[in-house]
Amino acid sequence: MIAQQNDEETPLLQRPEQPTAKTPLPWDQFWILLLLEMPDFLSSGTLAPFIPQLIRDIGVTHGDETQVGHYAGILQSSYYAAHTLTIFHWSQLSDHIGRRPVILTALSAIVISMFSFGLSKTFLGLVVSRIVCGAFDPSDSMVKSMLMDITDATNMPKAYSYIPIPLMIGTSIGPLIGGSLSRPADRFPDIFGRSELLKTYPYLLPCSISAFSVSIIWLVTYIHLKESVSTTGETSLWDLVKKGFLGQSYSRPRQPSSNVIVDPGEGSPGEVQPKPLPLRALLTSKVLSVTASYTTMGLFQTGYNSVLPVFYATPIELGGLSLDPPRIGTLLAVSGVIHGIFQLLFYAHLHDRFGAKAIFITGVSSGIPIVILFPVANALARAYGIGMAVWLCVVVQLTLKTSLILCFPCMALFIRAAAPNRASLGTTNGIVMVVVAVARIIGPATAASVFSYSLQEGHDAWSIYYFFIAIAFLAVSTALLLPRDLSVWEDSQ
Repeated sequence: MIAQQNDEETPLLQRPEQPTAKTPLPWDQFWILLLLEMPDFLSSGTLAPFIPQLIRDIGVTHGDETQVGHYAGILQSSYYAAHTLTIFHWSQLSDHIGRRPVILTALSAIVISMFSFGLSKTFLGLVVSRIVCGAFDPSDSMVKSMLMDITDATNMPKAYSYIPIPLMIGTSIGPLIGGSLSRPADRFPDIFGRSELLKTYPYLLPCSISAFSVSIIWLVTYIHLKESVSTTGETSLWDLVKKGFLGQSYSRPRQPSSNVIVDPGEGSPGEVQPKPLPLRALLTSKVLSVTASYTTMGLFQTGYNSVLPVFYATPIELGGLSLDPPRIGTLLAVSGVIHGIFQLLFYAHLHDRFGAKAIFITGVSSGIPIVILFPVANALARAYGIGMAVWLCVVVQLTLKTSLILCFPCMALFIRAAAPNRASLGTTNGIVMVVVAVARIIGPATAASVFSYSLQEGHDAWSIYYFFIAIAFLAVSTALLLPRDLSVWEDSQ
């Protein structure tokens, strides 16, 4: 949790000293947050293996293979476009009404959008499904804010070492569900061959299984999750909507209630708590530095993730590897397991040894060899077919992605350190996530479009790789703005 800040309303003598002993993790709530990390990755992982084939099936490309990546990028960016327009407001709203109701809303949106996606027969229907999910799904931001609420500087790295457990499950099971259960009537005629529903909607089964899993998580959250912030209980939701919660700071003191998790180090129950700051007061140099670093890293990561399955599915003669959905799903699932195990076993130790900035710079720098392996794998496939050399390139590329994954827990630490006060943590996180969401709109759509452009005859086949390498260098440059020691920012607050 963020230490009480030194602002206009906090006397200097009340500033707590830096903690020296590591605080135990609050497992009674932490296990639920681990569970809540799963839905986003489970749902998106379910869709990833069959999206290229689905785009071919609905006929929006009219048989032009070079356009598959373009429409896949539009589909992914539609989610982030809606996400961008709403994430800040959800985050700021959570500072006033609490994290719990916002998280429950997000889980409901995922369930509805997954059923809608499986029942869609047009590209417009697919886009609308992803827009609904993006507009009402701030769960990733809320879970991050809630994790910052219930941890402090001493146990947050340890908490993030456990995050790979649900991510590993979500990123492994999701692609397996999507890759193995898409078009079940064709792939398993003895079991599903008589189902007219699954013949009409060949991608409904994997979407339904994913939606049902998220429904169970919703129920567990509703029953067991406690609120982690003190809310302005006397302020109605309608008052917040009317004021727009833009640049507004509420004068009512924030009093913790008995059903809210309160850390003893943050003040006694009868003590007046800090209140959310207006938007303009949150735009500090520290917040802007973190935003720039997270944005460039997110631009690369989302662009790479959108191109990777399309590259696997694209014919070898056009620049890809000609892999089918089951193989793509297996590759993504296995890589998810590897990344999760590595972070689980080594992240906390690496953080203690090298610090967040060194890990982050190493992660974004790994993007350069990751990109170079794309054309190398295709060149080997053209020359020798899909053999040992190609699989070696694929394995090395997915292994390098591990260091890129480690950038995310580092960013959470930087956001926490940059927040002006604890009461504005959700809003600070929302500011960062808005800009990151913009990058996630630009990243998939631009990367997929550049990839499709590079496949067309007469165009430079290396255009997509120049694009990615330029972003990787930009990400390294912005990472230099981050402090080597997080206590530098925390002590200056």
